[in-house]
Amino acid sequence: MSKVYKFIGMLFLSMTLISSAFATPVDTYEFKSADKQKRALDLAHSLRCPQCQNQNLIDSNSPVAQDLRLEVYQMVDAGKGDDEIIEFMTSRYGEFVLYKPRMEAKTYILWLGPIGLLIFGLLIGYFFIRKQRISEVDDQELSAEDQKELDKLLKRADK
Repeated sequence: MSKVYKFIGMLFLSMTLISSAFATPVDTYEFKSADKQKRALDLAHSLRCPQCQNQNLIDSNSPVAQDLRLEVYQMVDAGKGDDEIIEFMTSRYGEFVLYKPRMEAKTYILWLGPIGLLIFGLLIGYFFIRKQRISEVDDQELSAEDQKELDKLLKRADK
């Protein structure tokens, strides 16, 4: 029985060690108020990690993201506004750090591209359907010879 307990204990210990190896690091920054903490976390959620490219600063484990999280936390705690922090991050890392790019001349394609593709698709669909309807009408017209034959058949049916 003691071998079973040793085995279970070793299994539990190894599972604990393995799971702690995959654990994400925890930020231990202490904020001056709960409101500033919430604001800093919301802001860090809205900024993209420049190294990971598809994770925000909170979800990323990269050293760059950890540094940027700390930077955001310190700036929020220092009393800087969201716009000021975002301006600092974009001046340092470019527009890429924003999940929602600003509406500027260089980002019009991002904002208006999907609408343009939708309109283009609707126009193609409209012309395709219109062409099919026109060809169906053309197919239904009878020649003079076919009309005479139809008239003969209809006269026979009436008798």
